[in-house]
Amino acid sequence: MRIAVTMLVFCVAALLALGMVMLYSASMVQVGARYLLMQLVWGGIGLVAMLVAARLDYRLLRKFAWPLFILALVLVAIVLHPRIGFSMNGARRWLHVRSAHFQPSELAKLALIVMLAWYGERYQRHMSDWKRGILIPGLCVAPMLGLIFVEPDRGCTILLAGVTGAMLLIAGVQWKFFVPPFVLAAAGLAISLWQDPMRIKRIMAWLYLEENKTGAGYQAYQAMLALGSGGWFGLGLGNGRQKLGFVPEHHTDFIYSIMGEELGLAATLLVVVAFLIIVFCGLYIAVHAGDTFGLLLGAGITLMIGMQAFINIGVVTSALPNKGLPLPFISYGGSNLLLMLTSVGVLFSIARHAAQRSVETNDLAEMEKLAAAQPS
Repeated sequence: MRIAVTMLVFCVAALLALGMVMLYSASMVQVGARYLLMQLVWGGIGLVAMLVAARLDYRLLRKFAWPLFILALVLVAIVLHPRIGFSMNGARRWLHVRSAHFQPSELAKLALIVMLAWYGERYQRHMSDWKRGILIPGLCVAPMLGLIFVEPDRGCTILLAGVTGAMLLIAGVQWKFFVPPFVLAAAGLAISLWQDPMRIKRIMAWLYLEENKTGAGYQAYQAMLALGSGGWFGLGLGNGRQKLGFVPEHHTDFIYSIMGEELGLAATLLVVVAFLIIVFCGLYIAVHAGDTFGLLLGAGITLMIGMQAFINIGVVTSALPNKGLPLPFISYGGSNLLLMLTSVGVLFSIARHAAQRSVETNDLAEMEKLAAAQPS
């Protein structure tokens, strides 16, 4: 357990440091150090939240599972109100809090995972039933996913749907009950995308990038140019050209392309390795948790981080159609950084209590051996 926690700390710290460096490099021409300073503030708050979460007993989250879920649901709902939610690029996803913007869907990620972990533990013996395993959790999750879907935020919806499905399977849902609603949900998503001209353009641009490189595929094409021009070891930190107005959102969703241009393929592969290590360590911590709640909670958090990184890197490398999800620990975005660091703190709490339980179990076994060895 100690090795897993140490590797997790090292990888998260390395990604945070790399993210701060790349954020300044990507944005220094346009806004100087403004984005870096704001990210440092959010990172400081996130580190405090991570330490608090690590010190607290993760099992306390059982008591707050539903209040946290309802709070997230309310915030996701009110952000859609024209007078409350902040609109940007045709999407209404943010709440304006003084000089900062907060994205309620980030809170919804953790709230949904905590609620599903609570539900999976409470009804563990009944998860193989259709009603307890699929119908009831589906009815609970559907409003949250629906509200995020209409913001619109297709990427976050797909991410949370994937995490939900994985957690239900881990909790014991049978495949024969899981597959039909999964197919229906996929069909519904396909129909909604077909009815959305902008999303159809993105999909066609993904399939035929060369033909759409000046239109819907402009961002993806410029990102590919950035990755390609970097070679193995890059053009040098700060020497990238695509950040000079060629790659839109180069400091947020597409910062991976700037990293590839300036630091090269070697650095981008190391980032992939770091996320793989985080996923491995997180799943190891979850598997060795002391209870079902810890298992589901740790697995859900780990899958959320891993899947979000996979989708972001897939989009930047044109392996997936364009959708807006930040790269964990690296992309600019205070809400996401705060969520990710808090979630890592919860993983540390799960690991700490699992290690304590292991020590207590070993001590009890030793005491039993000594008692058995003593003459009657």
